[in-house]
Amino acid sequence: MMTAKRKPKQLGQILLEQGLLTREQLDRALEEHRNTPKSLGRVLIDLGYIRERDLVRALAEQVGLEFVDLTEYRIDPVLTSLLPEALSRRYRALPIGERDGKLLVAMSDPANVYALDDIRTMTGRDVQPVVATANDVEQAIQKFSVMGDQVEALASEVVEALEEEAGDLSGVEAALEDAPIVKLVTAIMTQATADRASDVHIEPTERDVRVRYRVDGVLHEVMHSPKSIQGGLISRLKVMADLNIAEKRVPQDGRVSMRVSNKSLDLRLATLPTVYGEKIVIRILDKSNALMQLSELGFQEEAFKRYEKSFRRPYGAILVTGPTGSGKSTTLYATLNIVNQVDRHIITVEDPVEYRLHGVNQIQVNPKAGLTFASALRSILRADPDIILIGEIRDRETAMIAVESALTGHLVLSSLHTNDAPSAITRLTEMEVETFLVASALDCVVAQRLARKLCEKCKQPYTPDTAELVEAGYEEQKLEEVQELYHPVGCQYCANTGYRGRMGLYEVMPMSEEIERLTVDRASSEAIRAVALEQGMIELRADGLMKAAQGLTSIEEIARVVK
Repeated sequence: MMTAKRKPKQLGQILLEQGLLTREQLDRALEEHRNTPKSLGRVLIDLGYIRERDLVRALAEQVGLEFVDLTEYRIDPVLTSLLPEALSRRYRALPIGERDGKLLVAMSDPANVYALDDIRTMTGRDVQPVVATANDVEQAIQKFSVMGDQVEALASEVVEALEEEAGDLSGVEAALEDAPIVKLVTAIMTQATADRASDVHIEPTERDVRVRYRVDGVLHEVMHSPKSIQGGLISRLKVMADLNIAEKRVPQDGRVSMRVSNKSLDLRLATLPTVYGEKIVIRILDKSNALMQLSELGFQEEAFKRYEKSFRRPYGAILVTGPTGSGKSTTLYATLNIVNQVDRHIITVEDPVEYRLHGVNQIQVNPKAGLTFASALRSILRADPDIILIGEIRDRETAMIAVESALTGHLVLSSLHTNDAPSAITRLTEMEVETFLVASALDCVVAQRLARKLCEKCKQPYTPDTAELVEAGYEEQKLEEVQELYHPVGCQYCANTGYRGRMGLYEVMPMSEEIERLTVDRASSEAIRAVALEQGMIELRADGLMKAAQGLTSIEEIARVVK
């Protein structure tokens, strides 16, 4: 006896069962659908009832196919290379994994039998299609497009162009304007932008040229290119930054702007002679960092109140301390964004000026011309400033002028290289600044680090045991409060790292009367720390552990950034 074929569910019924739609919303959408040529799915999206991802998921269920959210799926980068990029883009299809011996291919239109036949032929594998949104597939193709083949092809073209002009610098410069090398630089920077890199390292080795990106503070190797391309690639970058391409024995630095994927990039470029040739580091200056709100950086509520009390005062010195790359400049700029008002005259002295700030007078240090931090500061004080930002205090003369400026009615913001807040006081006294001046002028010290944030799409909760919490540094009286922590997992959204984005860890130490007295008495940084802790200062590690308990980061990441 033949059984009747089951009738597929209606789209509206599926969305109702998934709780994505109410009966009233569906009735209104059906009414509009009858009066327009648009599909029901498009009507639901236009009305704002569902997202495209919800629609595609429901349509997949309707035809009995699996839906895959590519922002959360861990894609195998080796398998993505089985399909040429041009074919992936034509069919909006990308191999993402394997299942039961078949190649799992994400497609926006799995009903395209011609596409499935071509993919089977090209890969030589049995194919199992799964459904994904068109936008997710396109973004994944962009991310996993194989740069290696492109680099190999461009490399041979570049070498040929340079060989034709060998021995003639002007000819070399002309060759560097040709399409192959320009495409190569654009390819590297496009991938860096897509990966959210802050720095690009182009490093000559004995046999090839290695390219690495720094993403969320950690370096990742992305490709190796032939040694033959080294001269052309480095010379092209130096020409873009208006550097001397004939000079390869001394470091050089410059600045360049370029447009990548309809986005304007501001780049800072530095060369460094190595035994295998010139290394180039490109810092991608993200202008959004200069516009960040102080409240978005990661201050705990109590720490923010302490810091705000200091920068709201009309005078005094505030120091932000930490190693290179700990986000000091971002904190200082975010502070300036708050105090930058039309009735205040703000002048900065920086080396270099990374971000241009509206309404702020910024000075670039130029030691060759005699414009140092100290000489610039002496001139600034004659220009009637209200607020002064000093990029970094490096020597006694700069420190003295900063301290004297704070004592004569100016608000002074600056950075200093120390590991924690109490050490900033001893560092200034080691620069031979009188202790009574330090005690009188200094108003607040902020130490900071940058920690990676856990990826919200793939982080995994777990229940830690007591031994793990004690080893991480949690205080015994607070062990019971930490019921759940999170592990990094890794997905497409975070490039399989388990982390996406960064936040600050802060140690805020206002100058109290007791700390001022210890400063005058030349007390050790440990003695100052003990008093600061008694007065409520939260140490860097403690701040990080609080954020781990809040599910923002992991205890492994805190151990990595705070010793």
